Amino acid sequence: MKIARIILISLLILFQSISLLAQESDLSTPLITDRPDATESPSVVPTGTIQIETGTFYEETEEGDVLSKNTTYNTTLLRIGLLERMELRIGWDFTEIKREINTIELNTIDNGLSPLLFGAKVNITEEKGLLPEIGLIGHIFLPFTASSDFKPETTGVDFRFSFAHTLSESSSLSYNIGAEWGDDSPEAAYIYTLAYGYSITDRFGIYAELYGDFPEDDKANHLWDAGLTYLINNSIQLDATVGSGINNGQKILLSGGLSIRLPK
Repeated sequence: MKIARIILISLLILFQSISLLAQESDLSTPLITDRPDATESPSVVPTGTIQIETGTFYEETEEGDVLSKNTTYNTTLLRIGLLERMELRIGWDFTEIKREINTIELNTIDNGLSPLLFGAKVNITEEKGLLPEIGLIGHIFLPFTASSDFKPETTGVDFRFSFAHTLSESSSLSYNIGAEWGDDSPEAAYIYTLAYGYSITDRFGIYAELYGDFPEDDKANHLWDAGLTYLINNSIQLDATVGSGINNGQKILLSGGLSIRLPK
């Protein structure tokens, strides 16, 4: 009962904060987020501002007879505008994994914090005609910040180039290419994403995406997702996503989130 009260009070504080921001914070241009899709934007947050992008997602994956149910309660990414073309990025997740064999739930449950993500994004160039807007993003994942169930022995690293084309006043095409090293493996996994976005109105947008990776020591993984975004005002956005794997055993992905750009 005490926990329920704490959760209720926290939700009331959150909704009150969002309401105040909706009334008082409305910068001249809409915020650009790196969620809900896997495709990162080449744009950086304005200098001196802080943008919080958070949410939760549920995923089911199947490997042989084992069904894993993964719930990530906190997918928070903190983006801080350092310079006109550079932002600092800090992220941390809390995940719980339950497993079943032939619908029988196992007693082993993994839960805890993943390695903290620390990195930066640089906006290389603005869009000019056929030349897309281009950004470069890099992160390291610090093992000592993770809970025991998710603590790797080595530091993970990733980088990607991000590209964005404006197709029309209401549509855009974005894509990423890069590589990542993690899970205590010296082998790289080459990553790609491709997302098409369409603005139904000034507030509602939809998108569809293909993404995946090509591990050096394993078969390729290909996935898809689609979703919608709702802009409450220029500084607050809600999102929802559904997706699934094409060949990698992901049965379902569901996600919902909130992004807030704090006033200076």
